[in-house]
Amino acid sequence: MKSYLLVFMQFFIIFLMLLPLGEVSSSLYIGGAVLLLGGLIGLAALYANRVGNFNVRPDIRENCVLITSGIYAFIRHPMYSSVLLMMLGILIIYPIVYEAVLYGALVVTLLVKMFYEEKLWHCGSQEYKIYSENTKRLIPYLF
Repeated sequence: MKSYLLVFMQFFIIFLMLLPLGEVSSSLYIGGAVLLLGGLIGLAALYANRVGNFNVRPDIRENCVLITSGIYAFIRHPMYSSVLLMMLGILIIYPIVYEAVLYGALVVTLLVKMFYEEKLWHCGSQEYKIYSENTKRLIPYLF
């Protein structure tokens, strides 16, 4: 149930952020570049995964394989990084309080989801414990 709630919150916040309620800023190209970078990170994560291994929910699928190559060699949660960058791009394009509050809610939601997923991985995989000691969560070499 917790997984479904976290996924619902994530997508609902993204939906609300995509509603065009503000004026486009003069930083349209910067926001677009950040959004594009996030999309490329997401594509790299999908490319590194095998079909059927990817899961939107933080639950660990039966017979899933821990991916440690490609972009996963640098960060453990590239899809979360992707979403956060893409929505940061939206915030840069529409710099209004509404978007900033929603972005803050998205960050909190994804952090809760990420820590929940890591807790599940740590309980079920010694390999993940070693992997998590050698990689950062969202930002290479930082966090």
